[in-house]
Amino acid sequence: MLFNSFVFLLAFLPAALILHGAVARAAPGWRLPLLVALSFVFYGWWDLRFVPLLAGSILVNWLIARAFTRRAVRWLVPAAIVANLALLGLFKYLDFLFGLVGEVGGFEAPRLGLALPLGISFFTFHHIMYLADLRAGRAPPFGLVRYALYIAFFPQVLAGPLVRWSEVMHQFDARPADRPDAAERFARGLMLLALGLAKKVFLGDPLAAYVNPVFQAAARGGAVSVAEAWQAALGFTFQIYFDFSGYTDMALGIALMFGIVLPQNFDAPYRAASLRDFWRRWHMTLSRFLRDYLYIPLGGNRHGLPRQVGALFATMALGGLWHGAGLPFLAWGAVHGLGLGAGLLARRAGLALPAALGAVFTFTFVLLTWVLFRAPSLEAALYVYKAMLGFAPWGGEVKWRAIAIAAAVATIGPTAWTLVHRLPPRRSLAVATAVLFVAVLLKIGDDANLEFIYFQF
Repeated sequence: MLFNSFVFLLAFLPAALILHGAVARAAPGWRLPLLVALSFVFYGWWDLRFVPLLAGSILVNWLIARAFTRRAVRWLVPAAIVANLALLGLFKYLDFLFGLVGEVGGFEAPRLGLALPLGISFFTFHHIMYLADLRAGRAPPFGLVRYALYIAFFPQVLAGPLVRWSEVMHQFDARPADRPDAAERFARGLMLLALGLAKKVFLGDPLAAYVNPVFQAAARGGAVSVAEAWQAALGFTFQIYFDFSGYTDMALGIALMFGIVLPQNFDAPYRAASLRDFWRRWHMTLSRFLRDYLYIPLGGNRHGLPRQVGALFATMALGGLWHGAGLPFLAWGAVHGLGLGAGLLARRAGLALPAALGAVFTFTFVLLTWVLFRAPSLEAALYVYKAMLGFAPWGGEVKWRAIAIAAAVATIGPTAWTLVHRLPPRRSLAVATAVLFVAVLLKIGDDANLEFIYFQF
């Protein structure tokens, strides 16, 4: 079920909150098992076929962690990590690899056509974070219920944020209903949910009408005008931000209503003054994962400049491929790796742009690379790039109003997290949140309900 659906907002979430509140007060020992059960109900609502996959991955990885704790066999955890990645590769990348082999060999490669389990990329990375830290001696063993909740907690199981075990495990043992600020935390969580929904349905979803027809035309090899190409590129730049940051706000808000604080994932990324700054603000938990579990193991900055540049490139290329099994995603990650490498070389040479110019340059770079991320193929991306460079008819008037509003909200004001935690508790604020929530419900009922973009990854 979608966060922005009636079944979630008007049925599952209220029922889950009532059950959680009752159990937390009457039988607190059952609170965590209840949250695990609710998480599996939420996950199984999408497709019951994949519930055994999620449950099996939790049980097997927990048993491996338990065996390693009892007897520290050094190969056990690396083997488990390889097995997790192999399972991810089976569902997500096998057909892609078959297709590449077929193209190189000039023959029709077989395709398995396996359905991609929702959230598999995210819960696989959660397994990897815990197992790697366990092997390094940073993580203790946990019981099955706590580990299951860490992996499957429903606000973040499908599209993050990527949460380290050290950020939430201690919160599972707390009794949120007994906190003196329990009501205030719940209210702030509800505000985050309302703001995230508003970002998704009022700012992100309308931009799909500016974006989808252009990339569909490019995929067919049809004509794309200059105005349409820039409109689509700008539209997607803000669509993906409001779609994904809106989802994150909802996830953080829902978790807060259940007494769990999840890490922030966005910090006004389009105000970044450099590409490195952008990746410290965009999908922050993924950037942190790539840094700690890929970039640093590849050498990081410890083995000289050439090794560091290579590690940056490899990290970002693999990060691009993590987003999707396709050459455009690989190219998107590789270009960002080249950009980060160029920025590193510039800093080593003592070169720096003024902050304002750096922000313009960074935004332009990010906007151009989003074309690769959105395009269904490299050929389609090339069609759009040619049009953006002027190798196409102008094509009429640009629909700029929705883009201008989205740009202003994305670059000028505070983030939803900052806004929610700065505002003092007031009755007028509660009324405003209720009005916004009702407006979102009316909008959901009136329009097509679009899935979140990151659900496909």
